[in-house]
Amino acid sequence: MRGLVATAAPLASLVLVSALSAGLATPAVAQPVAIASWAPDLATGDPAGVRIVGGTVRLEGAGAFLAPVEDAPVLGGAAVPTGLLTLRSQRLPAPTDQVVATVIGDVPAGSTAVVDVRGRRSNGGWTEWVPAEPAPDALVAELPEPSSEVQGRLVLAGPPGAGPTVRSVTLTARPATRPLAAPVGEHGALRFRVFATREGLVGGTTANGHVITERDHFVALPSRRGLSPRDTSDYSVKVCAPNGRCAFAPVWDVGPWNTRDDYWNPEDVRQEWTDLPQGLPQAQAAYKEDYNDGKDQSDREVLNPAGIDLADGLFWDALELDDNAWVTVDYLWTGSERLSKVVGTPKVLAAPHADAEVTGIVAQQAMVPVQCAVGQGADRWLRIGTAEYLDASAVPDLGAVTACTTGGAGAPVNTGTPAG
Repeated sequence: MRGLVATAAPLASLVLVSALSAGLATPAVAQPVAIASWAPDLATGDPAGVRIVGGTVRLEGAGAFLAPVEDAPVLGGAAVPTGLLTLRSQRLPAPTDQVVATVIGDVPAGSTAVVDVRGRRSNGGWTEWVPAEPAPDALVAELPEPSSEVQGRLVLAGPPGAGPTVRSVTLTARPATRPLAAPVGEHGALRFRVFATREGLVGGTTANGHVITERDHFVALPSRRGLSPRDTSDYSVKVCAPNGRCAFAPVWDVGPWNTRDDYWNPEDVRQEWTDLPQGLPQAQAAYKEDYNDGKDQSDREVLNPAGIDLADGLFWDALELDDNAWVTVDYLWTGSERLSKVVGTPKVLAAPHADAEVTGIVAQQAMVPVQCAVGQGADRWLRIGTAEYLDASAVPDLGAVTACTTGGAGAPVNTGTPAG
């Protein structure tokens, strides 16, 4: 079940809209010396729900996902097409933790054109997408840690036939205001227990532009902060069902219920519903505790406490579920472990040998935390969790991996706590 959102008007979008409606960028003011400034080629971006005509980006209703325009209360929270254009990443000569976003185009009333930014982490993964927000002198995306590689994503939303058009995006990286983080010991990803529902919607299009197939393998989370670009697994999860089956899969859609509820984050990071405990989805609080009068962000009555949607193949085949269920989810990008991409759809085994019990699968292109290796040559196995092993041939770009210690000790400690 895909989710919708209706929120109060964020100042950043209002400032941007007022400038863009006149075809102008935000007013020029004195800014710190920049590390680099660049205008990504919009034509080389990865579109999802948008099209590029003559160098101008426009909404395309057929491939867009639906969400209320966040800064247009005049629409009363009506769902409108929302599209994404993921721009090429940019390497920088020095680290940055502040990226200024400037957008030039036309944004009619009831539409928005905003920019998300993310940075490459020290472990090779990405931070979550961070929306550019108002600072005293500009619209700035504040990255959670300094990074020497950043990427932008243009987000367009508006009513059919009257959406925004964007002609250029300029990103400017400022010098990092914080030192590079000191190395820390390995820790596992955040883990929470949430209610899972089956997404279905075969033949539809996900928020990142993927066309849903029968028995598909991906998940949806109610925030675009952890949305992977199409055909990538930059943000992957591990989902374990009550029957002991587990599956690794990429995040390819936004939902259920809400689209700004990154509930896995602490309150000082969480985008909305910051009075809720970390790990508690807004829909769960609404359904079980009558939070927000039992309504989601679109003022709909919440009919189940879902915090994650599962594609059909993940639901039926990988986890062997026959009904919606409470599951345990690891949000893998939040850990310090190095993640490696899998090819094919390999089985997860309970021990490092071919005749061991099958306990789940890894969806094609999903990322897994490789902890250590057992064996050599054609009989080499990778440990990716407690009593979870994967044939090493499923991870072709593995790199150096340490040998597992006797008895399987040494797995990183998980830092999350279960939600009630």
